[in-house]
Amino acid sequence: MKFHNLCIDTKGSFEVYQKITNFLDVNPKKEEDFQIWTYQVVTYEEEEYFDYINAFLDLLEPNFEKLKDLNIYQEDITIWLFYEYEKQCSMSFNPQETKRLGESGISLNIDCIKRN
Repeated sequence: MKFHNLCIDTKGSFEVYQKITNFLDVNPKKEEDFQIWTYQVVTYEEEEYFDYINAFLDLLEPNFEKLKDLNIYQEDITIWLFYEYEKQCSMSFNPQETKRLGESGISLNIDCIKRN
């Protein structure tokens, strides 16, 4: 199972959290506090590949100016993959998506977790 997360630091502001939800037009994970706005897509091994880097950048890039208006900058945004595996954790990235990610200034984090 893979958990694809788009995380945005809201600096704990409920108002900022709501504004991000409204202009990105996706529903975030429910959080107890509003420090981090997180949109999550869960996929399973047997499903078709979810191109999460490009999907998340498609959400973000047209909204960078709106995010800046909320004092949120690229360094406040992380794309984070949590990957549960049984035998081997392996993944690859194509040059176009890594180039696009690098040019956007968004961080990519990957955690591989062995499934029990």
